[in-house]
Formats: sequence, C-alpha cells, structure tokens
Amino acid sequence: MLSYDHVFILLFLYRYVRLAVNLVAFCLHRPIPLPENPRLTSQNVTVVIPSLQGDGGELCETIRSILATEPHEIILVTVEAQEMRARKMAKESNFSKVRICSVSQPNKRRQMVRAIPEIQTEITIFADDDVTWPSTILPWMLAPLEDEQYGGVGTNQRLRRAERPNLQQRIWGYLGALYLERRNFDCASCMFVDGGLPCLSGRTVAYRTSILRDESFTYQFTHEEWLGQYQLNADDDNFITRWLISHGKKISYQHHKQAEVLTTLEDNPKFLKQCLRWSRSNWRSNITSMFCDRHIWIHQPWSAYSVYLTTVSHWAILWDALLIYFYIDMAGSWARDTQDLGLAMLASWIFLSKFLKLLGHYIRYPVDFLLLPVSILFGYFHGLIKGYAMLSLNVTAWGSREGADDDDAYRMIRVSQKHQEALEYRSAVCYTQ
Repeated sequence: MLSYDHVFILLFLYRYVRLAVNLVAFCLHRPIPLPENPRLTSQNVTVVIPSLQGDGGELCETIRSILATEPHEIILVTVEAQEMRARKMAKESNFSKVRICSVSQPNKRRQMVRAIPEIQTEITIFADDDVTWPSTILPWMLAPLEDEQYGGVGTNQRLRRAERPNLQQRIWGYLGALYLERRNFDCASCMFVDGGLPCLSGRTVAYRTSILRDESFTYQFTHEEWLGQYQLNADDDNFITRWLISHGKKISYQHHKQAEVLTTLEDNPKFLKQCLRWSRSNWRSNITSMFCDRHIWIHQPWSAYSVYLTTVSHWAILWDALLIYFYIDMAGSWARDTQDLGLAMLASWIFLSKFLKLLGHYIRYPVDFLLLPVSILFGYFHGLIKGYAMLSLNVTAWGSREGADDDDAYRMIRVSQKHQEALEYRSAVCYTQ
C-alpha cells in the first residue's frame, strides 16, 4: 500500500510536471516561418463566415478586416430569413468580394457544408462573425500549408478589450481574456512538444479545401454520433481537429503577433453560460478522442496527458485540498518549524502556479494583477461548472447569444435504432472507400 509520502509525491508530480514542461515548451515554441518564395498567396484563399444575423456593425468590421488581407473571396452563409438583410449590407458597404449564401435553418455545420461546394480555391478559412484580423495574418496561416502534410492551421487569439468598461464588465472581461490566454499557452506548448493541441478553434482556422470536399469527411461531419444515441451537429471545430489527426494530417498553430485574431466574449454573467457550453464541448470531444478514436495516445501522447486528461482529472479545489491533506499527514513526524516551512512553501507554489501560464497577460496589462484573487476563486468555482457540464452532455444550448438557440433541437438529435444501423453501415462504407 502506498504511504502518504508516495501519494503526495505522485499527486504533486502528476499535476506539476505538466506545468513545468509546458512552461519550457511555451518559451521555446516558434511558429513556422514565412517562406522566401511562397507558392500560396492570399488569392489561394476563400474565407467562409457562418452568421446568424447576416448583418450588423460587428459583422461589417469583421468583413472589412478580412478584406484588408485581400483573399480571393468571402462567402457569407446566413439563414434564409436574413438573406435579404445580408445582401443589402453587402451592397451598401460595397463588399464586391462577398458572396451571400443561405440555409433554411441556423446551424453552423450546415452553413459550413453549404459553402464548401462554392469554394474555388485551394485553401479555405472559416472565421466567426465577431473577429478582427490583422492585415498580416494570411502569410502566417499559409506558411505551414506549403507542406502538403499539413491539413489545418490555427491562430493566436486575444480578447478585444471593452472601451471604458464598468467594474462588472472589467471583471468578466478579465476572466474571458484569461480563458484565451490559457488556451494560447496550451496550444503553443503542446504544439512544441508533440505537434498536438486541444482544438483548432473555429474562430479563425485554415484547412485544405480538398479535405473538406472529401465524400467521407462530408458524411461523417454531417452524421456524427454521440454515445450511439444522438446525432451531434455542434462542436464542429472539435470534429475537424479529430478528423485531421485520425487521417494522418499534421496541424499547426501559429503563435505570433502578426497572426493574432481579436475576438469578443461576454462581459456579463452570460460568460458563465459560455463556459458551460465550452465545458460540455470539451467533455464530449475529449472523451471521444481518448476512448473512441484513441489516435492521440500514439500521435500526441504529451497532449493527451497535458490537455485531454485534464478534462476528467483536473478539479482545482480538490487537487489543492488533497495536496495539503497528504502533505500534513506526510509531515506529521517532522519538527514543527520544518512542517510550517514546508507548508508555506507548498502553499506558495500552489499560488504561483495559478498565474505562471498567464504571465503574458499580466505583463501586457499589469493593472489586472489586482484581480488575481478573482481568477483563483473562479478557478475553484469552475469545477462546479465542469461538474454540471459532465452531467448534462446531451445539452447543446448557447444561452448567451440572441437567435443562437433557434436550432438547438437540431444540434443533438436522438436517432432511432433503425436509423442508427443505417448510419453505422454508411460510416463503414465511407471508411472502406
């Protein structure tokens, strides 16, 4: 039986080897550099923007920032009810490179699939309708795709900070900024170690069009199953990331200021609903990656330990409590001064570990260091969000964006046994073709 000493050491190493290695990896990571004579240019790129409203000031700013990079074309895919508004916006804003398409019901996967047959370029970039691109982004996204082994490229992401926010907006915005900072850290560090990452985020991501046009990809993308009982039409970016890994395609993450996308998150209590949606998506996708697909254990073992396993094993308040409990039991026979010193050192390390991976944010915005206690407390509270998400994985509602849940019943559909057998047969046919 393991002693308290051994349990404490194992818990400490399991939790903090990941942090130590990732800190070194993050510092050493470099993006794939720009080629001297690139084969791919902006004219090899079509940008697809799925949008619910199809117009609005934020969408216009997104389109303007993308047009500044001079892609071949932008395809805006909205719903039929908003198509005329989208066409009016494109005409009034003189967006001559923007083509409008529509689908009958709002659903991102359906909107993406609607655009794919219209694409005439080698590279497709999907972008959300609330992002802002730097004018320098395309060369950096295209650089990895010069190598045919690469199938997808992700980007660095930062929060677009609110102008003159009130205290509540500042706090929620701070938590949102840390979410993106943490994600950037995980992506860059895992990419350096084994070429993996949690997910190629759909906020802005590039793929080879030939992959998206593959018949088996299209079918699986539109007929993904969850638990053998549901057809899943959410979590599109997670699905494509898993597809690339399972089909032997390399992925890249360009962590560079010139490839940094600005985006928006909720700066009010609706941020909690975003966190809940992200957590459910992580549970569904990471469980699939670890226990169904299982390719990550061979191709991305460090990412499996560093990112995927944390879905089921990382509960901040529980880990901190267990470390302190086993330390106290382990140090029970030590001199009192030694016990106190060791406990102080452990507590200091636990505290330090809460912000080391977020140091880049605090360097850019030193005033946010005053909100560090909020971040720590939210980290503990997030365990409740994560636990509730685990118990409600069949829920796909956003709850944080107007009109976003109009298609909620379509995002996860319970399938009949007969339909399930048909899906399994069709899936087998696709994989053997």
